[in-house]
Amino acid sequence: MSIRDVYIVDAVRTPIGKFGGALSSVRPDDLAAHVVRALVDRTPELDPVRIDDVVFGDANGAGEDNRDVARMAVLLSGLPVSVPGVTVNRLCGSGLEAVIQAARAVALGDASVAIAGGVESMSRAPWVLQKPERAFPAGHQQLHSTTLGWRMVNPKMPAEWTVALGEGAELVADKHAITREQQDAFALASHRKAAEAWAKGLYDGEVVPYGDVDLPRDECIRDTTSMEALAKLKPSFRTDGTVTAGNASPLNDGAAALLLVDEEGLRATGREPLARIRASAVTGVEPQLFGLGPVEAVRRALAKADRSFDDLTAFELNEAFAAQSLGCLAEWPELDLSVVNRRGGAIAVGHPLGASGARLAGSVAHQLAAAGSGTGMAALCIGVGQGLALVLER
Repeated sequence: MSIRDVYIVDAVRTPIGKFGGALSSVRPDDLAAHVVRALVDRTPELDPVRIDDVVFGDANGAGEDNRDVARMAVLLSGLPVSVPGVTVNRLCGSGLEAVIQAARAVALGDASVAIAGGVESMSRAPWVLQKPERAFPAGHQQLHSTTLGWRMVNPKMPAEWTVALGEGAELVADKHAITREQQDAFALASHRKAAEAWAKGLYDGEVVPYGDVDLPRDECIRDTTSMEALAKLKPSFRTDGTVTAGNASPLNDGAAALLLVDEEGLRATGREPLARIRASAVTGVEPQLFGLGPVEAVRRALAKADRSFDDLTAFELNEAFAAQSLGCLAEWPELDLSVVNRRGGAIAVGHPLGASGARLAGSVAHQLAAAGSGTGMAALCIGVGQGLALVLER
């Protein structure tokens, strides 16, 4: 069996809304349908009947995403009912996992044209109630938030594995002696780069606003923040800690989608591809050190692609926390930091869990297309201790 080349023809995303913000009135299945429809509309030569599958990442799945949000997106977007849809979950890496799985199907010949993406509405994530062990309990019952983090933890899990995500970031800061000032400076740079990218129109080619919602750009970018303002924020997880709301990614709503094709599918689109998918890798680490998950995944993906850090011209590293990102960067001394998150990262842009990986992959593809050539990387840390990485080329 020959392995086919896989091309990214196009990539779109919504502006990223803040928790309880402009997109909080929009259901996640509608957000997913919106980017699917926009992606198809931007390639009018492609007959939607030719789409072999739609693969979407979704970290929650407990609410209006309705278990299989990919299939819901197909139906709500008006695609032919013959187009199937499958939803995958690798927590924060779900959107990138969707891209990797769809690319694998195309590479193996199981699909010629596929849509991959991700969605999350953290604003609309429901509370869930466990069923009682027997009927009619006399006492009060506890609701669990599905917005973020551990819930209904298995008592067999070691306590050190199930710490809060922010405490995990503190552990990375401890491990690499990362100071509060370094984290705040990293966060400030993220906001400034994101604001500058929007001002220069660098996101115009990939962002598709949602309907009548008044959200012209990513909602959490703070143009006027400063080191002084960030320094005033109290630590969020330890009284003497370094991780704050200002140097961590916010809670967000949004969706992203990419169009993946083989050579035959590319001819059907009548378009020039943005980039080609070269290699991917996934790895595991101790759950409490989830923030360092990308370290080995990136190295393995580069090795599979027969590339080195010196070859990278665009690197989108998801900024779950400044401490986590700085910890990873400290373990890649060969990497030119000027290629990392040139258009801002998740601390400013936002981190809608299931959508983020697709956003990163799409951003790398657009950056490579703008440059005309190069090698790009998209990578994320993942709660419960995993790392995921994807290499793109043009």
